[in-house]
Amino acid sequence: MFIIHRALPGACVLALGASLSGIADAQSRPDRDGDRDTVVVTGRRLTEEAARQVEKTPGGVDVVPADAFGDRLAVSLRDTLAFSPGVYTQPRFGQEVRLSIRGSGLSRGYHMRGILLFQDGAPINLADNNGDFQEFDPQVFERLEVYRGGNALRYGGSTLGGAINAVTPTGRTAPAVQARIDGGSFGTIRTFGAAGYATARGDAFLALATDRSDGDRQHATRDAIRFNGNVGLRLTDRIESRFYAGVNSIDQDLPGTLTRAQALGTPRLSLPVNILQDQERNIDSIRLQNRTDIALGAGHLAVGVFLNTKDLDHPIFQVIDQKSIDYGTYARLDLAGQLGGVPLEATLGSTARFGHVRARQFVNVRGARGAITADARQEAQTIDSYAELRARPLADLSLIAGGVFTHGRREVANRLQPKRSGEATYDAFAPKIGLLYEPATNIQVYANYSRSMELPGFAELNQVPFAVGGVVTPGFIPLDTQRAWTIEAGTRGTHGIASWDVTFYRADIRGELLQFDQAPDIPAATFNAGKTRHQGIEAGLDLAPLPWLRLRQTYQLNDFRFRRDAQFGNNRLPVVPEHLYRGELRFGTERLSMAPVLEYVTRGAWADYANTTRAPGYALLGLGARAQVRDGLLLFVDARNVTGKKAIGDISATVRATSASVIYYPVERPAVYGGLRASF
Repeated sequence: MFIIHRALPGACVLALGASLSGIADAQSRPDRDGDRDTVVVTGRRLTEEAARQVEKTPGGVDVVPADAFGDRLAVSLRDTLAFSPGVYTQPRFGQEVRLSIRGSGLSRGYHMRGILLFQDGAPINLADNNGDFQEFDPQVFERLEVYRGGNALRYGGSTLGGAINAVTPTGRTAPAVQARIDGGSFGTIRTFGAAGYATARGDAFLALATDRSDGDRQHATRDAIRFNGNVGLRLTDRIESRFYAGVNSIDQDLPGTLTRAQALGTPRLSLPVNILQDQERNIDSIRLQNRTDIALGAGHLAVGVFLNTKDLDHPIFQVIDQKSIDYGTYARLDLAGQLGGVPLEATLGSTARFGHVRARQFVNVRGARGAITADARQEAQTIDSYAELRARPLADLSLIAGGVFTHGRREVANRLQPKRSGEATYDAFAPKIGLLYEPATNIQVYANYSRSMELPGFAELNQVPFAVGGVVTPGFIPLDTQRAWTIEAGTRGTHGIASWDVTFYRADIRGELLQFDQAPDIPAATFNAGKTRHQGIEAGLDLAPLPWLRLRQTYQLNDFRFRRDAQFGNNRLPVVPEHLYRGELRFGTERLSMAPVLEYVTRGAWADYANTTRAPGYALLGLGARAQVRDGLLLFVDARNVTGKKAIGDISATVRATSASVIYYPVERPAVYGGLRASF
């Protein structure tokens, strides 16, 4: 049994874990670097090893290798995770997507909520759990690891949606030189260059990427440059220390939402107010991290520190100016051994995040700063301490138990209206139990029962409109933690021509953080709902009936609704459609292939909590093709929405939609892109 004390530091967690080392058998030691031939390990091999590790999880998990999206224009997480079961990704414009798992953050698509993002094990989310996935550049990644719901316990995640960890190459896994150029419709051009180098005692990886496009709508231009790099030092045969750096400069014009008629009739439009106010989201950020890995006789220890600085310039209804500094530390201990002849594995860890934000707002004067309307000092801390024990009493049966204890604190010092300041402290424990059964080779059946909790961030706590001299000013209001119990069961495996991953889940939620648009010129209000339920199916099925024919497909059933709500009864929750299917049929070989792609929504999502207006369903057709000219040289074509379908892709929830409601985002317009990848 593991007992985790309130706000337990990582060092204490690791000290507790050290007591398990006495029961652990000595593990095989890593090979020494005897010569240069043992230095480089392929990224594909590491991805396969990562898949084997996550498949020890008794629930919905997925590993997405870079090869899965390497032959298409990969701008956003929508392009990388479109075929990851259970991950709902719907583009809005550019890199802006709605990212949701199991209905996480479904009433707020901006800045993301309900999912923890990591890059190389270090958190991307700010200390209050809000985050900007625009800092992710898919071109850099070696793989993405997806942990849905309570399965994110591996990283200390306890949110409804779970966690995603993006892994960048190192000098040991990357090709010596990589280059890529993509381009096509709407003046789009993307470039990428990277180099890796390794010796027996050190390695380095450096990557530079650029991205520019006019976008498929008015006022949708984007321009970005990103740098990612890491340097690893093998201090001994058992200790490696790696230093990471990431620099992002991102400028994105915001075309915004449209009315239903505009989204379905003239999707190219941006409303005049967006253009007049020059609405944008511009991010300049620097991320620094150190991670040290220590191979123990009975396991593995990883410790790290990180620092993120961000400057957000965000002209919308007002000009939002936020300068933030987030820093923290994490530690994770993995042990393996036996007790009474029963194989055991244990994980203990803690991640502590601390953040400070200078948050100001100004009257928007054609995109420039006018009179100041808000000035606040926001401070947050979130400490997730976690433990998991995995026992294997039978060769084909594993039992898992663990939990996450989260301590959080949020404080807002409102300098313009001190009476509107406030603070809140949160403490919550999320346990999990599960089992994993392997009836045959390459076939698994699993089930688990877990609790999740989501602490409100500053976007929820400091967003209630408060009029001062006719100017809307945010003020603090304490909101409760969102809590849920989730049960899930499923199976994954490979047999014959089929590979599958199917999960059924039901989450009963109390205090779900829901949000709705009040008016076009003021921010949304957030409230804790009473009882809601999210349940559904997350399914992936690949079929390869012939060596030259492969069908890749995913399906989501999303049944999200109120439960006996005083105002909305048992209405369905808006934004995410009930049924979503994606399929890709690939003809050909690795050398030359063609792949039509289908995205099908039978009926669109509800637009409002009152369930008066529903978006129409749609079918989007795409076509991809690739040619491997020679080893290390790939050409591809990526055509999207080839029939020119006009449809609604995403929605900003409202209480009761009308024909005048400006809450709809159109789907991507027809486009053709092409690219060239080279590595050697």
